[in-house]
Amino acid sequence: MEKDFYLQYATVEDKHWWFVARRRILDRVIREISLPIDAKILEAGCGTGGNLRMLARHGEVAAMELDEIACEFANQRQVTTVRLGSLPDKIPFAGEYDLIVAFDVIEHLDDDLAALSALRSHLKPGGWIILTVPAYQFLWSSHDDINHHKRRYRLRGLQKVVRKADFSLCYGSYFNTFLFPLVAGVRLLQNLFKLGNKSQENQIQNNKPQTSGDLTVPSPLINKLLTFLFASERHFFMGKLSLPFGVSALVVAQKAVVSRQKAEGRSQ
Repeated sequence: MEKDFYLQYATVEDKHWWFVARRRILDRVIREISLPIDAKILEAGCGTGGNLRMLARHGEVAAMELDEIACEFANQRQVTTVRLGSLPDKIPFAGEYDLIVAFDVIEHLDDDLAALSALRSHLKPGGWIILTVPAYQFLWSSHDDINHHKRRYRLRGLQKVVRKADFSLCYGSYFNTFLFPLVAGVRLLQNLFKLGNKSQENQIQNNKPQTSGDLTVPSPLINKLLTFLFASERHFFMGKLSLPFGVSALVVAQKAVVSRQKAEGRSQ
């Protein structure tokens, strides 16, 4: 993507309601799993590094990012040395981790199963993986095009690929549920009337970088209200409850001490 896009991303990531609230939700989820005090954590696809400080509260953080410009922005945060890398075959770390997170990453990849299998090989036995992805293909919009997404997921489909990668599922839920009617309504209207297509075509013709309207920070009052509504969903997570729909989906899974594939082999 263009440098201007990442600059816009890095500028809003610390204050935009969506990023702030999602970090609060993810922080709550991480607190609910059993990590050791000296946990080693890897963020795969850290973007411009908005999650690094939150993750550092839970252990020693390593991070990788595909894009050189985003990697540069992430390193400016001085939380950890972010290395260039990609999934599935260019993970620039040899160690094993207690927790690997990939927040809105695998939807960018042609082969999500290969990526998850590669990440599994870098987890300690009993280690955890937390994934988030955009939900529902019918919510596809220009935002997905600009971000080079390959797909959006239903929770069941995400859980299926996680199982195929030989993880044990622990928890799954949709999130960004309270604001789902608003987001879905706006995106469906945009798709119906193809709003903004003309301006995007002009940007392409004039070789101007595309930006996403989703990255615009609203007024302070609206931003605070949306942050409160979205972040309040964290109280539903990691118990017996899961949210039945949402703009995004989340899965928490674990690398079994003895893999399912090995166990099946022994039983034959």
